[in-house]
Amino acid sequence: MGIVLGFGITRLLAGAAKFVQHPHRQRPDLVHLGWAFSLLLMLVHFWWWEFWLSGIPMWTFGIYLFLIVYTIVLFLLCALLFPDDIAEYTGYRDYFMSRRQWFFGILAVSYLLDLVDTLIKGRAHFEQFGPEYMIRIPAYVLLCLVAMHVTDRRFHVAFVVASLVYQISFIFRLFDTLN
Repeated sequence: MGIVLGFGITRLLAGAAKFVQHPHRQRPDLVHLGWAFSLLLMLVHFWWWEFWLSGIPMWTFGIYLFLIVYTIVLFLLCALLFPDDIAEYTGYRDYFMSRRQWFFGILAVSYLLDLVDTLIKGRAHFEQFGPEYMIRIPAYVLLCLVAMHVTDRRFHVAFVVASLVYQISFIFRLFDTLN
């Protein structure tokens, strides 16, 4: 899992570094970079969160396979944000909007996988997050489904900014220390 997560983080950082290395080739886009930062935060948080796996009393191949699939989904999101080549697009804004169905579809799947991952860690772990968690997952999935179809830039800016603010709040309120 760590290797796949490391590849995802590497992909995001290498993609962002291209804007510094070649500032005139492709201009960065606020929405695209916002989701790249959000995904970087998600990967770091995932790595942190998975320390709770040590509390699972009995491991099965099914649990292990599930976690590998989950990390692959997260890596796919990174690969979608920073593909090898975007020459056929006018820039990252055009590229991201043309691939938004894939990106938000896979992002919605990642939130559903998050729910399963939380349940794997046990009932007590799941219940410690209270009702907010059971509002959070369907809300994110719904917003991802909307984002797949909406082209309005204001919606996408608002979604990524609100997502980042909430994600940072969620991490520091509920995951600052591991119990």
